[in-house]
Amino acid sequence: MTRLTIQTVDGQNVQTLHGVGAVAAALEPLGVQFERWDANQPLTDDADQDAVLAAYSTDVERLNARYGFQSIDVVSLKPDHPQKTEMRQKFLAEHTHADFEVRFFVDGRGLFYLHVGDKVYMVLCEKGDLISVPADTTHWFDMGANPSFKCIRFFTAPDGWVGNFTGSDIATRFPDFDALVGDMQ
Repeated sequence: MTRLTIQTVDGQNVQTLHGVGAVAAALEPLGVQFERWDANQPLTDDADQDAVLAAYSTDVERLNARYGFQSIDVVSLKPDHPQKTEMRQKFLAEHTHADFEVRFFVDGRGLFYLHVGDKVYMVLCEKGDLISVPADTTHWFDMGANPSFKCIRFFTAPDGWVGNFTGSDIATRFPDFDALVGDMQ
């Protein structure tokens, strides 16, 4: 279930919200777009990029008309991927982007951490969730030790994903994906 956990930077719980509407309303003042999409046609587990983009063509076209993306692609990561550990590490440190970061979860789930002011917003995104993190927002992402997700990635910058790492160790002071998801069960 889509979930937002808000904590202070020193780890004190502020609030936990469930459901797309509540999460979207809480993130809107931060400039974060959060919404739910539904496929307009069935998808198989092994659907390729063309099939995925076709299944969400209405929403992809609407978003593209708004932002003018230079590229759109689909990335998929499964627990048996030989480089899953290295790929996870790439996103675990706090960073920013000169461009906004937009991800739509076609399948699976992942955890975005947004560090805004004196709070950290932990957004558990699942199948059907779209999140758009504004440019220059400090954040990090955790896919877990055994990642399982398929995402549509949207880029307006010609270089695609370029992280500007802050050098902060704040990400090490918060529960990782596996701990947070494990506490939910």
